[in-house]
Amino acid sequence: MKKILITGARSGIIYPVIQRLKGKYFLYITVHTDSELKRVRKLYEKFDNVKCFKLDITNDLKKIESLDIDILVCNAGMAESGSMFEIPIEKVRENFEVNVFSNFELIQKVSKKMIEKGSGRIVIISSLTSKMPIPFLGSYSGTKAALSMMSLIMHYESMLLSANIDIVLVEPGLYRTGFNKLAFDKKYEFMNYNSFFASQMELIRKSENVYLWLFERRNLTSICNKIYKAITVKKPHFRYSAPLSHDLFAKIINLFY
Repeated sequence: MKKILITGARSGIIYPVIQRLKGKYFLYITVHTDSELKRVRKLYEKFDNVKCFKLDITNDLKKIESLDIDILVCNAGMAESGSMFEIPIEKVRENFEVNVFSNFELIQKVSKKMIEKGSGRIVIISSLTSKMPIPFLGSYSGTKAALSMMSLIMHYESMLLSANIDIVLVEPGLYRTGFNKLAFDKKYEFMNYNSFFASQMELIRKSENVYLWLFERRNLTSICNKIYKAITVKKPHFRYSAPLSHDLFAKIINLFY
């Protein structure tokens, strides 16, 4: 069995993918908190080929140094929201630390062993928000734009290696997992009556609720199929995006900027 390490595996779009993988691969499933670990251990307790453990990618990477990993799936991430004019800079730093710097430190550690043994695959979960200018989501979108570009450069660099290393980027659009709503709402913790946008706050909140209602996909199948392909196909593409309508919308938006 090939061995797959999956970070940020608590729920969301990665959960249905794990259900399809769990009988075919040895899975290292990692989550961020004790409560999440308790839940996933219960979910997979009957599977000898699934090992669950807690992993904070910002300071806990020694846990994975002894593992022999064939495929790394970088799904760990978090979102901060708020106007770029006033979001506390420490929130932006944390957002980049988790989504960009820590993910690439993990990738470097894992890819070193892959290069030494001659093969491996790294699947990086970014987001179509990297291409879509969504007001008040600049911090998160900025991290995903950095993640996507750094992944593309790694893809080109991997072609110069003697080892067969696949770099695969997955860019999901908006899916109803609860993540987007939580991300949008975070800014209201600090954007209060002192905000530059105080007089428009209620309108912003209502507009975001309408936006999510209109654009969030309830069915996860399209993106789960893409992630599964990115992990399992023999010769993967570099980029997988879904749903198609969001991908096309992002491309159209970029024609005008």
